[in-house]
Amino acid sequence: MAEDSAPRFSFPAICRKKVTAAFDGGRLTSDGGVVLLAQAEQRLGIAERLAACIADPRDQARVVHDLGDILRARMLAIACGYEDADDLDTLRHDPGFKLALGKLPGGATGLASQPTMSRWENAPTTRELVRMIGTLVDLYCASYPAPPVAVTLDIDETVDIVHGGQQLSFWNGHYGERCFLPIHVYDTATGRPVAMLLRTGKTPSGAETAHHVRRLVRRIRRHWPDTHITLRGDGHYGRPEIMEWCETNGLDYVFGLPGNKVIHADPVIIGHSDACATDRALDGLGVLRRYAETRYAAKSWGSTKRRVAARIEATSMGLDIRFVVTSIEAGTPEHIYDTLYCARGQAENLIKLHKTQLKSDRTSCRSANANQMRLILHTAAYWLMWKLRQAMPTGAALRNAEFATIRLRLIKVAARVVETASRIRIAFASACPDAALYRDLALTLRAASP
Repeated sequence: MAEDSAPRFSFPAICRKKVTAAFDGGRLTSDGGVVLLAQAEQRLGIAERLAACIADPRDQARVVHDLGDILRARMLAIACGYEDADDLDTLRHDPGFKLALGKLPGGATGLASQPTMSRWENAPTTRELVRMIGTLVDLYCASYPAPPVAVTLDIDETVDIVHGGQQLSFWNGHYGERCFLPIHVYDTATGRPVAMLLRTGKTPSGAETAHHVRRLVRRIRRHWPDTHITLRGDGHYGRPEIMEWCETNGLDYVFGLPGNKVIHADPVIIGHSDACATDRALDGLGVLRRYAETRYAAKSWGSTKRRVAARIEATSMGLDIRFVVTSIEAGTPEHIYDTLYCARGQAENLIKLHKTQLKSDRTSCRSANANQMRLILHTAAYWLMWKLRQAMPTGAALRNAEFATIRLRLIKVAARVVETASRIRIAFASACPDAALYRDLALTLRAASP
């Protein structure tokens, strides 16, 4: 931009010198870390995998922007904090993004514009979206160098408030809003995303959950026929349909179990509860926690009794008892509740990364298919951030950082892009605090690139 055409503005004078500013710095980018994300994407190949699931009816002789590049630009923008496709109208000429897409920063052709992005968000059919979700599951399995002996998958839904008459929106009395309740599935121990499914705003039934789990496990079994899978979820998933399916198909489960009068009246639970409350009062303790287990069968379970572990906590305010139903017979009730079940709390943090820090709740399209497509693209962006974090040295301070912190420290890095006849040079700020880590990541990802 020419100096005389850029609007100027001023700041307070410093040492009697006038301070003026204008957005006329030339070929600069505020997202110097996008090239790191591009290397992570190259390792995963996620854009091309997803593009292969969508039919492209365009005349290929006239195509300017390859479908893989369109999806790649969108997921890179999301990872950089630009969740709205509108931002692409400006970012399409950003030199950092152009380099990330393999284009010359000074080239006349920019990246795909917002209307192009929006058209492709609305383009996939339901069948194509199902294939894309399956591709993300394939990517999850391929992210392991060898099939693991066992994995634990956390399943949960999260509220996604809608505004307007979007398809699948539904009034939810618990949240007091019209919303979606998309299902998220994570391999929580490693932070890997497995599958994300947009669905209506009512709590899923046991039959619906069993249907989704059946399709998910069938896809995983294509890659890992011998891996032992444990499914973990809160009380919404402790339904007979899914427990019966898991038992029939060799999966273990650990689900929360809402309390009721029958289980609270169980002799074993009453005995341990009374003893816990009495001991707390006699010893003058503020809090006392005990554990117990019993065999229980709800009416909807028929005659099948299942193992139930109880966490009993006595305080001056009374008793608080929580229950977990599981197919796992080994281990104490304390191990089942504190070690196995409570570990699902980390899945809540992963959902926050996906929903809050990558803005995957920006499902504002009218069409349910378009909103599912957005959920897929945000999950792809999650994979890029996860891959970038995994590439860090073990002792790096950002190795366990949240995505927002990684974005601030490594992606939102200003750089000047200088293009000459024979080379392109990216000049970062000399005072960048994470320069050494950035350099290590660039070398690591480049060395591992196919």
